Amino acid sequence: MNKVLKNSWALFLGMGLIMMAHGFQGSLLGVRAVAEEFSLASTGFMMSGYFVGYFVGARTVPNIISGVGHIRVFAAFASIASLGILMHSVFVNPFTWFVLRTINGFCMVCIFTIAESWLNDRSSNKNRGKVLSIYMIILYGAMGVGMFFLNFSKPQNFEPFILISVIMSVALIPILLTKRKPPNFKKLKTMSLKELYESSPLGMVSAVIYGTTQSALFTLLAVYAASMNFTIFEISLVTFLLAVSGAISQYPIGNLSDRYDRRLVIVYSTFGASLFALLAIFSSSTMHLPGSLGSKFWFYVFLTLFAFCSLPMFSLILAHTNDFITKDKFVAAGAGLQFAFGLGAISGPFLCSIFMNLVGSNGFFVFLLFFHGLIGIFGIYRMKVRPTKENPDSQFIPLPQTITPAGMELNPSTEHIEEPYTEKVQEMLERKGVSFKKEDKLPDEPSKKTK
Repeated sequence: MNKVLKNSWALFLGMGLIMMAHGFQGSLLGVRAVAEEFSLASTGFMMSGYFVGYFVGARTVPNIISGVGHIRVFAAFASIASLGILMHSVFVNPFTWFVLRTINGFCMVCIFTIAESWLNDRSSNKNRGKVLSIYMIILYGAMGVGMFFLNFSKPQNFEPFILISVIMSVALIPILLTKRKPPNFKKLKTMSLKELYESSPLGMVSAVIYGTTQSALFTLLAVYAASMNFTIFEISLVTFLLAVSGAISQYPIGNLSDRYDRRLVIVYSTFGASLFALLAIFSSSTMHLPGSLGSKFWFYVFLTLFAFCSLPMFSLILAHTNDFITKDKFVAAGAGLQFAFGLGAISGPFLCSIFMNLVGSNGFFVFLLFFHGLIGIFGIYRMKVRPTKENPDSQFIPLPQTITPAGMELNPSTEHIEEPYTEKVQEMLERKGVSFKKEDKLPDEPSKKTK
């Protein structure tokens, strides 16, 4: 663990700061949209721009990186993201914000791709699980902490946007000053949606539907809370509970999925999420329901339990898909599922805003309840038409929902990557008690001897 932190602390620190700014920005824009009296449809449309940019970027960024290089691309797009944040405070209207959100989504997928490529290059077969765990904890933890910056200043002021830009800019310093050379970027193959569906219908369909729910959840939760007259601190607390609960739940639910039928765990988890979404509606007491059920305390409890059931779903879907394919296709399948997730994510915020227009603010949870229920119903159907398959190579690995195709190789269950020759020599020297420093020159890799 110490070696992992020593080799990658700059990257972890930089990504933590970036996610802090990213989490802060998402909540800030939602609250500011309510303050500016944007319509729900306009807000949903504006928020969906991030996922449009993310989806387009995921398909084009690899070509840009291959042509220009990691460091230049990272610096350029991180700077654009920092500039775009400031532009939100200058041009306050839904269409302009949609364009800026699209640019931000494109920049963020570029940042994630480069960071995960770097982490993958610094990982070996022995420590990829530890690297991925630390990376995930940092992403969720930093994003949760970033939510509390909502209390820094009123969302109507320009100071919060400046603070986000400052944090984003500071995050570049440790990453750009790292001594390690950038990795040789390799393009990853993906599975077509047709091939993915043939391998695992539940995996592909669930990824699309789940992308729809999660994009709405993370972009419109602050909008929902603001429309329900939560204070700024209460809004930051709600979004913090969402991120932290989702991170904590990965391991216990993942352990259950490795011990029992994974599809059964998916069904129980998604129906559990639907149940707690319904109870969150009851706790708000804004719908015509019997009894007095209004309580913010119980709302926090039900939202936390909803996140506990809902947020591990992508990792569950990936592990289930891997149950039906060979190990050499794990990375391609993961990239394909991320593509399917992105397709659903584009429409999520706008569709959710329609639900909120029709039902009222609690249409937010009606939307989540409905789509989580669809996953559960389809899961039950698939359990009846296809038997369970045991695949010893497949296991549940917690993955952040922002994972890119480049980051899929951090999954320890994927095909093993041959360790660099220098790492092998370093380990051999350390076993013999010979001190070794990175600047020491290692012998060239020996050529194969012929008889």
